[in-house]
Amino acid sequence: MTKDVIALTERMPDPWTVLAGLLSGGPDKLVGTEGDGAVVQLCDEQGRPLVSIEAPLLVQVEGEAERLLGATPPPVPFWWTEARATTGVAEAERLAGTFAARLASLTGGSAWPPEAARSLAVVASDGVSVAPTPAAAQPAVDVLTDKAAVVIQDRPVVAMTAWLSDAFRAAANAELGLQVVSPAGTTLSPAVRDSLPGWPSRWVVQDEREGYYDGLSGAVLRWQDGMFAPVAALDATAEDMRTPVAATFQEVSATGERQLAVSFRTVHPADERLLLGGALEAVWRELTGEPPAGWGTAEPANLPWSPSRLTDVAFGRAPEPTWAVVVGSPDRPGLATVRITRTKAGVEEEVRLAFGYGPDEEPPVDALPGLAEVLATRHHLQSMLVQLRKARRDLAVPPRFEGPGVPLAFVLGAEEVRRMPGDRARRTPLSAKPVQLGPRTRPAMYYPLPGNPSDLAGWQDFERLMRHLKDE
Repeated sequence: MTKDVIALTERMPDPWTVLAGLLSGGPDKLVGTEGDGAVVQLCDEQGRPLVSIEAPLLVQVEGEAERLLGATPPPVPFWWTEARATTGVAEAERLAGTFAARLASLTGGSAWPPEAARSLAVVASDGVSVAPTPAAAQPAVDVLTDKAAVVIQDRPVVAMTAWLSDAFRAAANAELGLQVVSPAGTTLSPAVRDSLPGWPSRWVVQDEREGYYDGLSGAVLRWQDGMFAPVAALDATAEDMRTPVAATFQEVSATGERQLAVSFRTVHPADERLLLGGALEAVWRELTGEPPAGWGTAEPANLPWSPSRLTDVAFGRAPEPTWAVVVGSPDRPGLATVRITRTKAGVEEEVRLAFGYGPDEEPPVDALPGLAEVLATRHHLQSMLVQLRKARRDLAVPPRFEGPGVPLAFVLGAEEVRRMPGDRARRTPLSAKPVQLGPRTRPAMYYPLPGNPSDLAGWQDFERLMRHLKDE
C-alpha cells in the first residue's frame, strides 16, 4: 500500500532544504516537475516518478493536524509538506520518509507518520521498478483502468487534500469513477463524502473478514472488470440478487453523540459589491456564538476565515465554480463545504454544514427560527433543510452504519414563496403551521418538522410538504 508522508515544520522549506530532501535517494535520482511546478518529483532514469512532493502549505488554522493526522504540529502558523511514494516500490516509501525527516530536521518540527520518517540516511534505490504510466502520470492515482481511477489512502482520515482533489478532477474529465481505498480503522472527512460522485465511485474499506466493503453502504466488494463492484449473495436467486452487507459495517454501538446538519442555498444578484460567505458566517455565529476558524480550497483548511478573500478567489476563478472547505475551532467541531457557481440567476452558494455534539451537549435547536430569518432577510436564501443525526461529535465518517438524520425544519426563501400561486406556501397538509419570516409583504416560510432522532416518520411529513409545494 502506498504511503503519504508529511513534514510539519516551523519554518518554510526553502529551495536548498527541499533539494537536500530530494537527494535522499542519492545524486543519481533525477528531479522533474508536474502541475505547473506545484509538484516536484524524484524520478528514475526513464523519467517515471518514485516520490512526488507537493509545494509547502502554510497552515494558519488551529487543530487541522490533530483533526486529520492525530499529530501534534508546531505552533500555528506552521508549514505542511506532503510527499507521496509511488505504488509498487518498497524503496519509494523509504525515500519519502527520509525526505520528510530531513525537512523536519533542517526546518524544525516533526514528520508524520513517525515510523516512516526515522532515518536521514541516503536510501539505496538502484534497479527498482515503478508504477507504469499512465497511472504514475497522476501522482494521486495508484491504479488506472478504463472504468475507474483507484487511489490508496493509508492515513487516519481520508481528507480532500490537493492530491485527492486533483484525482477527482482528472477522473471526472476522463469520465471515470474514482474509488478511494483505505485500511480498516480509517475514517472519511465529510468533505470527501459530500464530493464523491455516484456509481462507480465509492469508498472501499479493507476488511480481514470480507476482503473489501463499501464504507458508506456496507456492500461487500470484489475487484472485477477493472473496478471494485458489489458481489451477489452466494444463496441469491436470479430473482433476488441482493448484495451481502459486511459484518464489520453493522457493528455499531450507541454513544449519545449527535450532529446538527444544515444544508442551504443562496442566490445573490451578480454585483461587484457582492461579498460571499456572509450567509455561512451568519449560521456559524447564530449556532456557536463565533465565526468559522478557517477555510481553504483543500484540506487541511489553511487560511484564517475571510469572506473577502473567499470572494476574491471565487471571482478570480469565474466562470468556473469554486469549491471550499470551512472549519471551526477545535472545541466546537464544525465543518462545511461550499460550492460557488455563476449561473443565469446570479451567484449561487450551496452549503453543507454540520456541527458535532457530545452526549452531555444540547444542539441549539431553539436558535433555528431566528437563524432562518437572518438568512431569509439578509442573505437571499432560496431554501434550507436542517437535520439532527446520531453521529460522531468529531464529524469524521466511520466505515460503519450511521442512521439517516431526521428533519427538524425546512425553509423556503421569500422569492420562492412569491412565485407560488395563491396560498400554497402558507396552507400545507402538515399539522404544524408554517412561521412567516421577514416582512408581511414579502415573507419567507419556516416549516417546523418533528425531529425525533429515534423516529424517521418526519421524512414522511417532509415528502408530503415537498409534494404539496411542487403541486404533485
